Amino acid sequence: MDQAELRGKWDEYAHRYDRDIGVFEKVQFGGGREWVCTQAAGDVLEVAIGTGLNLPHYPSDVRLTGLDLSPGMLAQARARADHLGRDVTLVEGDAQSLPFPDAHFDTVVCTLGLCGVPDDRAAIHEMHRVLRPGGRLLLLDHVGSHHRVILFGQRLLERLTLRMIGDHQTRRPLPLVEQAGFTVRRRERLKLGTVERLAAVK
Repeated sequence: MDQAELRGKWDEYAHRYDRDIGVFEKVQFGGGREWVCTQAAGDVLEVAIGTGLNLPHYPSDVRLTGLDLSPGMLAQARARADHLGRDVTLVEGDAQSLPFPDAHFDTVVCTLGLCGVPDDRAAIHEMHRVLRPGGRLLLLDHVGSHHRVILFGQRLLERLTLRMIGDHQTRRPLPLVEQAGFTVRRRERLKLGTVERLAAVK
């Protein structure tokens, strides 16, 4: 799926994303957004900000920039930011080629976003590039389980979700994070290995 097609699918999905993910937020990812966002500090870039579901969870003193491929998702994020009175700079762009200079941010956040990026390796390298030395990378995503039966089910589901919205179910970001040059400080695998939280530094 090319970028234009992917953008169009997410634009179409934007108005119902919050409703559709609601159950999963509670059952599968509960507490994950808080775990990630409360560790953010300084100049923060959120990659794949989507509809802005993380916005309520950031410390009040961070300086926040949010990037997303989809203008439709960014419109939802803008509405949420305005409702919360949250100051955020929203940018349309590609996670695989971030439109920011080297060493520009103190923290990079990505929650439930790497699963939808065609080249997750490139996206993680870009996150490393735009972080300042000592900067934090904070990730939350659904990942391939270490239980074979569950992984088999995830692979079946992936056939559907890739066609629908380019969403991968079986990726494992941890090795890519380490290969990009990050040092992992905290790592949690939850929900029978299907959810991972990572905190790493450059």
